[in-house]
Amino acid sequence: MVVRMRHTRSQTRQRRSHHALRGVSLAVCSNCGAKKMKHTVCSSCGKYKGREILDVVGKAGRKAAKKEAKRKEETGVAKK
Repeated sequence: MVVRMRHTRSQTRQRRSHHALRGVSLAVCSNCGAKKMKHTVCSSCGKYKGREILDVVGKAGRKAAKKEAKRKEETGVAKK
């Protein structure tokens, strides 16, 4: 590059002053009181704005059943 086009250190740092990251702002769930990200479904109770969006209990049960089936499949394969 030509020296004429070079930016000074202060110009570069002034431009980068806007690149800072902000922390995540958390809100309290109105239903269960757990902390959650704003404008998202609560991961503890599955509700958003008073309506149930996720079936958290059912999802946990399905996940446990799937894990159990996978464990049985792996032990069955190992015995053969």
